Amino acid sequence: MTPTTKLKKNLDGDTPKQVFTKNHKDLVIEGDKWMKECATSCTIAGSLIITIMFAAAFTVPAALFTSSTSVLVFLGMLTSRYSERDFLKSLPKKLMFGLFTLFCSITAMMITFCAALIIMLEGEISVMIPIIAFAGFTVSVFVALQFPLFIDILSSTYGSIFDRKMKPWLCE
Repeated sequence: MTPTTKLKKNLDGDTPKQVFTKNHKDLVIEGDKWMKECATSCTIAGSLIITIMFAAAFTVPAALFTSSTSVLVFLGMLTSRYSERDFLKSLPKKLMFGLFTLFCSITAMMITFCAALIIMLEGEISVMIPIIAFAGFTVSVFVALQFPLFIDILSSTYGSIFDRKMKPWLCE
């Protein structure tokens, strides 16, 4: 929408922002519910990683740090105001950062696991290779499941609004 049309009013005396807010009240409620469910699920996953990695913190502490960061980001999302304005930039940024740090913590957890396995099995390559391959598969599955969501959020937050094929909104 061009800056000049943002201030124009329709026959009822409403600006485009007011019309959007009135027509999409349910969208804010649904978005609030989805964000809270997503943040809760990711907080649980991050908390589990923190618990597991606390024991290994003295060997490879990266998973502990990234999972702690992830949990704090998702807790920040849960305590957000969930206003209409928050859905435009603040919450999508937090969700992207939270998913990224959760991915990093899962990757670091698997690297820590593989490092501990290599140290414990000292040369048992026939046993290590399949286990390390399954660890890599686990990270790949998580990325494959979450990457489309990450890209959707990235494109909707930072994508150009001018690339969309939309009918012009007329103020009459």
